[in-house]
Amino acid sequence: MTTPSDIDMTADALPANEPLIEGAEPSLIPATAPKRGMLRSSMIFTALSLVSKVLGLARDLVISAKLGASGTIEADAYNTMLMFPNLFRRIFAEGAFANAFVPAYSRALARDGEEAADILATDAMATLAAMTIGLTIVAQLTMPWLMYLINPGYHADKYKLAVLLTQIGMPYLPCMAIYAHLSGVLNARGRFILSALAPTLLNVCMLVAVLPQKNAHDSAMAASGAVVVAGISQAALLTWGVRHAGGKVLFRLPRWTPDIRALLLLAVPGAIAGSGTQLNIFISNSMASFVPGARSWLAYCDRLYQLPMLIGVAVGVALLPRMSRAIHSDDGADAQAAMDQAIVFSLAFALPAAVALMAMPYYLIDGLFTRGAFTHFDAGQTAAALFQYGWGVPAFVLKRIIEPAFYARQDTKSPMRFTLVSLAVNIGLSVVLFKIFGVAGIAAATSIAAWINVAQLLGTLALRGHYRPGLRAWSKLARLALSCVVLGAGLYACTYFRPQIEAPLGHFHLGPLHAKEICVIAIVALAAVVYPVLLFLFGGVTWTEMRGLLRRRGAKSA
Repeated sequence: MTTPSDIDMTADALPANEPLIEGAEPSLIPATAPKRGMLRSSMIFTALSLVSKVLGLARDLVISAKLGASGTIEADAYNTMLMFPNLFRRIFAEGAFANAFVPAYSRALARDGEEAADILATDAMATLAAMTIGLTIVAQLTMPWLMYLINPGYHADKYKLAVLLTQIGMPYLPCMAIYAHLSGVLNARGRFILSALAPTLLNVCMLVAVLPQKNAHDSAMAASGAVVVAGISQAALLTWGVRHAGGKVLFRLPRWTPDIRALLLLAVPGAIAGSGTQLNIFISNSMASFVPGARSWLAYCDRLYQLPMLIGVAVGVALLPRMSRAIHSDDGADAQAAMDQAIVFSLAFALPAAVALMAMPYYLIDGLFTRGAFTHFDAGQTAAALFQYGWGVPAFVLKRIIEPAFYARQDTKSPMRFTLVSLAVNIGLSVVLFKIFGVAGIAAATSIAAWINVAQLLGTLALRGHYRPGLRAWSKLARLALSCVVLGAGLYACTYFRPQIEAPLGHFHLGPLHAKEICVIAIVALAAVVYPVLLFLFGGVTWTEMRGLLRRRGAKSA
């Protein structure tokens, strides 16, 4: 039962008997389904997640200053440790159980009621917890050998420290899996706030642990321990959130039921498909272990190019339940409209982000990270890789948007096949491009593989007659592209005239912010103001569409 103080998204809800999707029968919509429009839900999820991303950037700024990159062994060892929980978080939180469990749980809510749905969620969580605990134990025991396989370029002290830090941080995995699973329960019930805010705990815990440390070794050790503390806190918060929302997802021993077997058959290929980008990065980064600091350079790139991917995750989270209901009710028009909206809306954020990463990569990295142990050399190498990731950003985001069209039809095998193809392409290209271009070649290979994956997804939907972008969507995308070309020209000019822009500030500083930091922040803020103006000027967005976006879907004027 919900109360007026519930932390959900029903404050502006539709009447209980009004269908959320035009043309759908009310009986097909779960009583606990999301009450707001897909895009509005996405915006709320994105805004809340952005809080975590900003804190994550602050965390990286502190850690990069303390650990550096190419000049210490602690930086690469720490980023190796963090790679493991990040990979599995994206597989479980943004992959398998955002793509397989949520539709199954939503259907159980609609057809069988809350009690049956919660039994499914309890069994699924027990199975997931058992699997991840077992994986953690195996990884802990075999980490010395795994580290040789994953990072063949590590040796001596860096190898030993990487093994130790990863063993410390691995218990985060089962905590994260529980948190991810409970996030799916809340999202299926239309409640996004806690699942969006929970990652903030990780950044807060790590900042609190690292700030007092005086040297690189102690900072790396403290950060690794803080990861585990954060995982326990996240799992506890989501457990409370589900119970407060009326769910009864309990902790118990796993049972092998027909529902769990069916869920795993969907979830395993879904996990591979949904984490394709991260698997590409994970595999190709093994070559970075041969270059001192390279894993850290790529990790700091990750913080920036992952920001626009937040849009893809948020829209995908909101799109999947809507697509599932539209397909279940045989409402092809709404399914088409949902995909068009999702693609245009997500690219409206992803394209300018990609343009910024390509137009001023060194300015961004140097302005944000160069301080303490992080040198200008580190900034230059990181910027070269960031440029190559930049033109892959739209593909990273589109992948998150397009895959729900398959998952809503309970097809997880097709995206898995496409992901495996992109993995093979990425491995081959990474070897070749790394030898030619160095670390930047690894980033380029990841971007190429992502675009190949998107081409396979869109091509298959078109051949099956499931989806082709409408003419209005193409028109909007062309206008978005034109706006981004103008924006990119302006940002490149800022890079070209950087000395003249920073000169008036001289030695001025505002707390920890000096001329370069202040100018980067000012340029980003100015771009955030100019870009919407360009969108309106070129017709990418109209005032009517903006008002409709911000209103609930049931309003007649939307």
